[in-house]
Amino acid sequence: MTASELISFARGAPSLDIIDVEGLKAAADAALTKDPGAALGYGTAVGYLPLRAHLAEQHGVAENQVLVTNGSMQADAFLFDQLVTAGAPVVVERPTYDRTLLGLRQRDADVRPVSLQVDGIDTDELAELLASGLRPTFAHIIPNFQNPAGYTLSLAKRKRLLELAEQYDFVIFEDDPYVKIRFAGESLPTMLELDEGRGRVVYASSFSKTVAPGSRVGYLVGPAALIDKIRVAATNTYISPNMLAQAIVHQFAIGGRFETAVAGVNAALAERVRVLCDALAEKLPEAKFTAPEGGYFMWVELADGVDVAKLLPAAEERGVTFVKGTDFLLDGGHSTMRMAYSGVRADQIPDGIARLADAVAALRG
Repeated sequence: MTASELISFARGAPSLDIIDVEGLKAAADAALTKDPGAALGYGTAVGYLPLRAHLAEQHGVAENQVLVTNGSMQADAFLFDQLVTAGAPVVVERPTYDRTLLGLRQRDADVRPVSLQVDGIDTDELAELLASGLRPTFAHIIPNFQNPAGYTLSLAKRKRLLELAEQYDFVIFEDDPYVKIRFAGESLPTMLELDEGRGRVVYASSFSKTVAPGSRVGYLVGPAALIDKIRVAATNTYISPNMLAQAIVHQFAIGGRFETAVAGVNAALAERVRVLCDALAEKLPEAKFTAPEGGYFMWVELADGVDVAKLLPAAEERGVTFVKGTDFLLDGGHSTMRMAYSGVRADQIPDGIARLADAVAALRG
């Protein structure tokens, strides 16, 4: 590999070598053979009905509590349109997904970041803010392998968040696209499950991380009345989402290859995390990070004085890139970065970190 070939730790997407292309070909054939009318027609705004039923069964809810969308970002946008009131406070993790911040700020929400710890959002800090008078409309939480940090919300904090939501009357938006991308540790119940039908949680997930990002299939699970309002908005937005993609995803999900494909992705990502951590320890020993138990991302804190705004162009000159930590924060984070390992083959990682270390050394003179 030459220095001119960019090694990207920036994009949160799987490399093609870990996508089950043959399985998707078979799923596409099955969708067009078994149900061509529904797959190729307009359908309804709630999504491809067999997939909606499958998701309802998976989550143990009624079908009218599920809406399937064009990716989970579309689901986020529909939900924000329903829940965000200009000037009203919304709690987010600090740091959080940059597109979440963008969507909330575009709707003039009063964004209130709460510190993120290795075991998830600081519930003590949130409790203090609530006790002092903060009354958020909702709290946006990425519970598993958080984007950008890679951290996972502990079971105790999941339960504490639900207690706080009940006590102070706000909604938890559980944004959970990475839930099945676990390659270490023990799986935890979702807050949707722990809520036991009380209606405090709206849940979103996606098949972009488990099937393929090009499928653009995400979904929402929530109280039936809220989902119905979003259905109306979806109808007025696009009549129906991409029925063909949803029919293919449905066949892939029920056709016997889904779990095997996810296991293959997880095995590959586990190796990439191990190689990434080893390379950082060797080439940038002053860097601080916590190896994630799943997902696509790892948060890396460089030594004080390393400004990622200056580091990024220096790194790209050397053929490696990442996302600045400042992109995921309203303030601070000038020595932090998000490293996505999902789209980088294991054999590329040591070279990429060597290039990054060279850029850091150049900045230090």
